[in-house]
Amino acid sequence: MADPSSYRPKPGQIPDSPGVYKFRDEHRRVIYVGKAKNLRQRLANYFQDLAGLHPRTRTMVTTAASVEWTVVSTEVEALQLEYSWIKEYDPRFNVKYRDDKSYPYLAVTLDEEFPRVQVMRGAKKKGVRYFGPYGHAWAIRETVDLMLRVFPVRTCSAGVFKNAARTGRPCLLGYIGKCSAPCVGRVTPEEHRELAEDFCDFMAGRTGTYIRRLEKDMMLAAEDMEYERAARLRDDAEALKRAMEKSAVVLADATDADLIAVAEDELEAAVQIFHVRGGRVRGQRGWVTDKVEAVDTAGLVEHALQQLYGEETGDSVPKEVLVPALPEDPEAVSQWLAGRRGSQVSLRIPQRGDKKDLMVTVQRNAQQALGLHKTKRASDLTTRSRALEEIAEALGLDTAPLRIECYDISHLQGDDVVASMVVFEDGLARKSEYRRFQIKGFEGQDDVRSMHEVIGRRFKRYLQEKERTGEWEEPQESGPAPTGPVPAPEPAGDAGPGGSEPREDQPDQSDQPDQSREDEPREDDGRPKRFAYPPQLVVVDGGQPQVAAAKRALDELGIDDIAVCGLAKRLEEVWLPDDDDPVVLPRSSEGLYLLQRVRDEAHRFAITYQRAKRAKRIRSSPLDAVAGLGETRKQALIKHFGSVKKLRQATIDEICQVPGIGRRTAESVAAALASTAPAAPAVNTATGEIIEDDDGGTS
Repeated sequence: MADPSSYRPKPGQIPDSPGVYKFRDEHRRVIYVGKAKNLRQRLANYFQDLAGLHPRTRTMVTTAASVEWTVVSTEVEALQLEYSWIKEYDPRFNVKYRDDKSYPYLAVTLDEEFPRVQVMRGAKKKGVRYFGPYGHAWAIRETVDLMLRVFPVRTCSAGVFKNAARTGRPCLLGYIGKCSAPCVGRVTPEEHRELAEDFCDFMAGRTGTYIRRLEKDMMLAAEDMEYERAARLRDDAEALKRAMEKSAVVLADATDADLIAVAEDELEAAVQIFHVRGGRVRGQRGWVTDKVEAVDTAGLVEHALQQLYGEETGDSVPKEVLVPALPEDPEAVSQWLAGRRGSQVSLRIPQRGDKKDLMVTVQRNAQQALGLHKTKRASDLTTRSRALEEIAEALGLDTAPLRIECYDISHLQGDDVVASMVVFEDGLARKSEYRRFQIKGFEGQDDVRSMHEVIGRRFKRYLQEKERTGEWEEPQESGPAPTGPVPAPEPAGDAGPGGSEPREDQPDQSDQPDQSREDEPREDDGRPKRFAYPPQLVVVDGGQPQVAAAKRALDELGIDDIAVCGLAKRLEEVWLPDDDDPVVLPRSSEGLYLLQRVRDEAHRFAITYQRAKRAKRIRSSPLDAVAGLGETRKQALIKHFGSVKKLRQATIDEICQVPGIGRRTAESVAAALASTAPAAPAVNTATGEIIEDDDGGTS
């Protein structure tokens, strides 16, 4: 525990201008970010008598080891910089809202030649128009199904679209009139885009125009005795009305607004947001957070506004934002919102009428969300605490293992051997700390040797960080511990990209040369450093041999304060180093359940990485051998010729006709393809038919 007076700035050092400040701990991690109109006055509040501070503030200033600040010219700049730093450094003492679910959106991909309507989750993409979020994906699909009668926009995937274009036959929706079938040329790209834009206009609240137009066309068709067309237009108008009825009118003046309500107690807070467009509730979402800093309702509202609109621009920021309490500096927040939207934004507390009544409903939802969360969490906390205590008792640990790391080896008959490291803190997965490894010390299948290599590499990195910060002292007694500086780790393949869990479809880049050494712990940037924090317990997937290998790796590095165990799959028995008999936990033990979850997560993460590497190897192309030929020009070549087989048959002059391909590159392409003979065709043994794919190989 640090004494705040040891790092308190001297009088006169702190400016009295607006700015943003950061508290760092002894490892230089940023643990708190704040902003102030007057830095001198705000920071002075942190260095008063500890007895007068809020308990959470007291914990923060005694955890910190230094403070620094950045001066800005306006409060709006301070607000923007504070948001950017909180997003970048993820400080442990700042309020961070977390979605209680991944909300689905109705999305229209206007960035494509033929826009597609679909359900999307996760981070928003540029060029895509979003509506929502919605509580359930089925609600989106019901609405879309009704609207496709009037706006028959494409909803199929890229694969289905390309297959229909290749065969000249549209999918079922094209036959029943719920898709305009641009894949087979029934409408031009311009006509299809106009349909998509009309769909977006209707979803944005401009509904009256389309319904009046349909009703007018229906009357004209009836007068011309085109009764079948009139009936179809009548049904279209009814479908749009039913789609509108799914979101009832809550504000009669067709207001575009977001309503934010907060429910809180001493420890936690819940936020609910209703998105109202055209007077109708178009979406709803909720967040919960731990109150890890001393913050009131106004502060919670400000944090919610930052998270809600920090990445939004244009119409995604509404004209009006209704809140239960105004932030400390409402004018600066309003200016910041106006900058995100591009026009004036009203930030206020509703006082009367429909808006106040709707705010009561939003507040009720927030209270219910907080109550439900606390009920779930109370049970979850009790279970996790019991599990950690049972593990500590079974393994003879002095304290509960608050940080557990688990390692698993994965391969396919000795090929593409990889390993995974997953981290559980306080019984919960911490995916930002997951890491993945390639086995580089040898080739072939040897799980025990692989485990020894991975544990050694991981904890070399840990010791390297301790040596850099001066925390590591070499052991005095003789033994297998190293006597010189800790060797630097291998540069490539230790960490997942960006320090987060890779997506299932993310291409593996860990076998590329690491020129920037971005996986090294960096000086004074405040970000969590890779491999810098030790676990209390290392779990390996396997039995006695794997446990012995892991313990041997730690002993060779002189590390004796980290417990090691293994969980064998066959009988779910726990193995300890140097013990001939396993520890058998009861089948109903919460500790065993937690160890199984950790082991299964490590297995999932390892096999995902191994499959990605194998898939990349299988998908390799002869064009990969052409030096200087990037992905864009590869795709241009394949698109121009249709397949590698036809490209192999092309002359150098024909290859030069592809945009961006010069003669020297064309010669390299031709030489690379000539040196790689196509695979022999496959034969259907039942019919004798030769089966060839587009590259002349087996299908």
